[in-house]
Amino acid sequence: MNFRSIFGLVGQFILLLSVQVLLLKNLALFGVAFCFIYLLAILLLPISIRTIPLMIIAFFMGLSVDIFYETIGMHAAAATLLAFLRNFWLKTVSPSGGYDEGSIPSIRSQSMSWFITYSFPLFFAFSMLLFSVDFWGTGNWLNVLNKSFFSSIFTLILAIIVQLLFFPRRRVI
Repeated sequence: MNFRSIFGLVGQFILLLSVQVLLLKNLALFGVAFCFIYLLAILLLPISIRTIPLMIIAFFMGLSVDIFYETIGMHAAAATLLAFLRNFWLKTVSPSGGYDEGSIPSIRSQSMSWFITYSFPLFFAFSMLLFSVDFWGTGNWLNVLNKSFFSSIFTLILAIIVQLLFFPRRRVI
């Protein structure tokens, strides 16, 4: 990983975190679907990154969202869970030939169906933990499942739109 790619990743983190905090904080579709676009920065890190550094990055990214949302570590815990599950899930959805060295798990480098299979379960696991801690009880499981499912779909749709609009297509020589 060179300096240019690290600088690009840091800029991507800052941009997605700013969009989350400034634009998406109060956005909820029908009071059920919330968007957590900052998770895209965690999911689009190179496949070669190890689990522990990934969990540290996700923890601090979630903690920075917690500071603005005043949620006392809920996003940090859920983002850390997402980072923990990411590498296991990448091995599960690995293509038959494996991944290229230094590849990024995005729509541009893989495919749309692969990205949906890769990201939706991770978004759902994040949302389940976040909303379970938010409701902190066992009486509202249908509400937790409802919010988790629709928030995962909303986040996935926005993640696909962001990738298609703003991420450049890589040229293969």
